[in-house]
Amino acid sequence: MGFTNRRHAGRELARALAGRVSKPAIVYALPRGGVPVAAGIAAAFDLPLDLVIPRKIGHPRHPEYAVGAVTETGEAVLNEVECRALDQRWLGAEIEAQRRESRRRRELYCGGQPRLSAAGKCAVLVDDGLATGLTMLAAIREVRADGPAKLIVAVPVAPRDAVALLAREADDCVTAHLPAFFSGSVGSYYLDFRQLSDEDVLRELAACRGREAESAPQESSTGAEASHARRP
Repeated sequence: MGFTNRRHAGRELARALAGRVSKPAIVYALPRGGVPVAAGIAAAFDLPLDLVIPRKIGHPRHPEYAVGAVTETGEAVLNEVECRALDQRWLGAEIEAQRRESRRRRELYCGGQPRLSAAGKCAVLVDDGLATGLTMLAAIREVRADGPAKLIVAVPVAPRDAVALLAREADDCVTAHLPAFFSGSVGSYYLDFRQLSDEDVLRELAACRGREAESAPQESSTGAEASHARRP
């Protein structure tokens, strides 16, 4: 099974999530690629969309290979075997560099507004696919600290070992396609897997804000302003 693009993947994933999302709930996208996937899920279930922003820590000689991940506030999640062999000063500096980038993106995408809390809610964490699963694991641990009623990981495609890793910490892991043999590249399961820009993310978020405003009940101007201030 393959996907035309991330929007198509979001529609397929929304179908796979049917009956598994209990309200109140929040959909959290992992930018950049997870945003259009998550936007389709948020629209399908009429849920708010926010962001969790983990950053991959790539191997210094093979940057595409993740040896860890870090979010804005959480502890770094590391592949201990790989990281023991690395220069520890480099590793510490890279963790802080990626944490700064995560905060930069929060400021850019959300105007610096803090992430909506998942406390007592169903949290649905969405990306456009998994490889090692380390970035999603960092996202899980950040959101888990809120005390959600249920935490679901939802991705269009993933290797079975990554799903097994995340299933130890998430309450549910949902995929639209779980291949028996993973190709090694998430992009190989998409016809269009172009790199997304910050501008692409901002457009998706603006469209989601518009949808949320249209579907929200009429509020007093004070209530509407307070509600808007909490959304990305």
